[in-house]
Amino acid sequence: MGTSPANCTGSWSISEESLRRYVFYASENCIQELLSASDSNCVDSVDDGWKVLGIDNGMEISRHRSGSLHTFRSRWLLKSVSPQQFITVANAIDAAKQWDSDLTEARYIKDLEENLSIIRLRFGEKSKPLFRNREFIVYERRETMDDGTLVVAVASLPKEIAAGLHPKQNNAIRGLLLQSGWVVEKLENDSCMVTYIVQLDPAGWLPKCFVNRFNTKLVMIIENLKKQVLACRDNRDA
Repeated sequence: MGTSPANCTGSWSISEESLRRYVFYASENCIQELLSASDSNCVDSVDDGWKVLGIDNGMEISRHRSGSLHTFRSRWLLKSVSPQQFITVANAIDAAKQWDSDLTEARYIKDLEENLSIIRLRFGEKSKPLFRNREFIVYERRETMDDGTLVVAVASLPKEIAAGLHPKQNNAIRGLLLQSGWVVEKLENDSCMVTYIVQLDPAGWLPKCFVNRFNTKLVMIIENLKKQVLACRDNRDA
């Protein structure tokens, strides 16, 4: 990996092969962390580091202390929804639409492999404080495990690599999606257990307590995405 002549701006030039290798290994680590956080054998264990904050309409909301910015998890049993049906809307762009309706841009910058892409998400002036005038350059990786479990891992690229791929606009704050993603486990009767993990640093000046409170709301997007799945299924069957 070499630095570009514009290194003073904090950006790195990187070959596509080096980018692919970096994202592949970074996403592999993210996938393993998502699988560990969703392991049913560890859920409710006093030693797993997760604290259950409550149950909301059948959805379990938990928090894991990770420095000043906590990681949040939601888990929900979706009946009569197959993993394949849910995974169609479990992606970075659809999730971002649920975070904030004032998403102004969501597009794929580069496909590195069939299941590995770079995405830009940009939010406008009318967005919620956590997203206002912010953008995120993230990778998205989708994998099917040997047991049929589906995983979607999404996280920000390091700021120097992101700047080399897509220079930051003057009026935008580049936030960091430290880790996020979905684990969808197949159950009997065409149902699935969905786990969503998110740890977000919006950057800029925002109190950490405010960010952590808002992060608890982000993990509620499973409910909205479930409605999308059911609507698509009903339209197809109509």
